[in-house]
Amino acid sequence: MNTPITLGALTLKNRFIVAPLTRIRADPKDGVANDLVAEYYGQRTSYGLIITECSQIDIQSNGFPGSCGIYSKEQVQGWKKVVENVHSKGGLIMLQIWHCGRAAKLQNTGGKKIVSSTDVPLSDPGSDTPHRLTVPEIKEIVEQFRQGAINAKEAGFDGIQLHGANGYLVDQFLRNGVNDRTDEYGGSIENRSRFALEVLDALISVFGPERTAIRISPTGNFQDMYDSNPLELYQYLLKEFEKRKLAFVEIRRHAQRIANFIPKGLNVTLDQQIPDLFNTLRKYYSGNIVGNDSITIEEAEKLTINKTVQAVSFGKLSISNPDLPIRYQNNWPINYNYDVETFYKGGEKGYIDYETYKPVN
Repeated sequence: MNTPITLGALTLKNRFIVAPLTRIRADPKDGVANDLVAEYYGQRTSYGLIITECSQIDIQSNGFPGSCGIYSKEQVQGWKKVVENVHSKGGLIMLQIWHCGRAAKLQNTGGKKIVSSTDVPLSDPGSDTPHRLTVPEIKEIVEQFRQGAINAKEAGFDGIQLHGANGYLVDQFLRNGVNDRTDEYGGSIENRSRFALEVLDALISVFGPERTAIRISPTGNFQDMYDSNPLELYQYLLKEFEKRKLAFVEIRRHAQRIANFIPKGLNVTLDQQIPDLFNTLRKYYSGNIVGNDSITIEEAEKLTINKTVQAVSFGKLSISNPDLPIRYQNNWPINYNYDVETFYKGGEKGYIDYETYKPVN
């Protein structure tokens, strides 16, 4: 894990990656990454790569007050300070870009309507009914992603990652548990993949394929998601990613605590949908894979040694261990005491107050 690896145009000093994590520390009024955000990412430059929290392309795609945006001049300037801080400490940082889709709330979208591939709302109480996007509206969103990439490049990011996981807009098009369209963006696997690939190509047009990545969650069930045949769907997608020669594909497996869960609409567990997820999907993709979710450092070593994945992104451990690669390299204690209560609360507590390890001489 502490050996260098090249992912596209990015040469990482080690295979530890800070996973993209929503932390809700930006100004809720304008979505600008502030000094607190800059300090947080600056603390984690011992990792080979930092992938930022998801950043919305428009206020319509805002899922959470306090999340960052990448559509205004002020947001670009805020991110520029973050990038400069990370670069000054020898780190690499990639922006994750997203659209929340039907997971957004009307109270957060500045009066703009909630949109999705469907007009079926989330099952959560209080969810707003989304507007089913028309084809011209879909094309407009693709262009919003392109402009977001242009803004990210202006801010100085080393690359860009499309959030195609966890039940947000791209995922809402991909999986047939949600996408009930009958036009060119629904029905067949090729049609359901069209939006994701159009957005990906828009990002590539700005950053180039060697600095572009995507995050996927083939069997994740967060936000009412499922697909009737995820292996067939992601075989197709991985072949399309292969053609584009992306920097990497980050694959989030279903959290192991719910591996035996049977989502509504299915008759098999998540584990049974794609058994041995990483090794199975590796058969269909020869490019770089970053593994994610419920991976111990010991498992990460095995996965990278066996070349099942090239690197591993850590979520909770990157919160409580700003210096995880250094701790592991020196056999220093790992801090597993992350404070779940402060993940999304805002402020310094549980954000920038986790200490780097200081050995006793």
